[in-house]
Amino acid sequence: MNTQIKLAKRVVGLPDHSVWDVQENPMPTPQEGEILVKVLYISLDPAMRGWINNVRSYIPPVQIGEVMRAGTIGQVIESKHPHYKAGDYLYGTGGVQEYVTTDGKGWHPVDPNIAPLPMYLGTLGMPGFTAYFGLLEVGQPKAGETVLVSGAAGAVGSIVGQIAKIKGCRVVGIAGGADKCKYLVEELGFDGAIDYKNESVRKGIKAHCPDGVDVYFDNVGGEILDTALTRLSRGARIVICGAISQYNSESGYQGPSNYMSLLVNRARMEGFVVFDYAKRYGEAAREMGGWLAQGQLKSREHVVEGLEKFHETFLRLFSGEKMGKLVLKV
Repeated sequence: MNTQIKLAKRVVGLPDHSVWDVQENPMPTPQEGEILVKVLYISLDPAMRGWINNVRSYIPPVQIGEVMRAGTIGQVIESKHPHYKAGDYLYGTGGVQEYVTTDGKGWHPVDPNIAPLPMYLGTLGMPGFTAYFGLLEVGQPKAGETVLVSGAAGAVGSIVGQIAKIKGCRVVGIAGGADKCKYLVEELGFDGAIDYKNESVRKGIKAHCPDGVDVYFDNVGGEILDTALTRLSRGARIVICGAISQYNSESGYQGPSNYMSLLVNRARMEGFVVFDYAKRYGEAAREMGGWLAQGQLKSREHVVEGLEKFHETFLRLFSGEKMGKLVLKV
């Protein structure tokens, strides 16, 4: 049998269990030109919250009755495809389920001998590529500049900060809780950290970024974005990656109130979607793989085991009860 978690309804605010329909269906059978993949690891990402809203976005929403969309690592257990054989490990959008059949389009081989499989959902996967292209292509940091990162202990933010350090920048992270801030500074090499749960973000940015912020990489939106906009240096770049503080709002998204700072400081604020750089994923993987091998880049995966724990693990994205990349082991 194939355990599948499907979208049961739309929701405003923080999703509860009723959003999901857990079903037991027969294991799919691959047709000619297809493969049967056993899902081993499921990526949990804040973007998933947006995918269940019926709104226009960069990707169509998950429809009611469909398996919940998610990036996955799986192993081929049966192949009727000329390019894949049983035993191959692949990355693809397999969804929140135990088994999936596919014609292989959009699936890519991964090698467990090079890196642990969960890492291909984090540093060597979509979050890592998001950090790489968002910072280097949109943020365009220069050596000696100050880079401020929100959601800094998360899958994307933690890589952004480390890449900025590799590029010779001064890096300050914003995270929730003393343990996360300690992790940023002592393990990842950030120059400073601001605990938004226990101190004033405004005072923290002023203290850690006395000459202003040259690049702000925003993962959270809301009040923290508003505050960061007040501390920009001239010609600053603001990278809009996400707005996790807004995803479960019951009153809708709140836009930045201090946007005139862009005018005063001749700054630029730009959103981006990592899929736009798909043709260059190999470039990012090679360079970050090199940094990992040299010890310049550290990867951390928070793995929770059990498909039955999907909902409670999904909620950790919004409660902050995780460090690094959140992964569900099936």
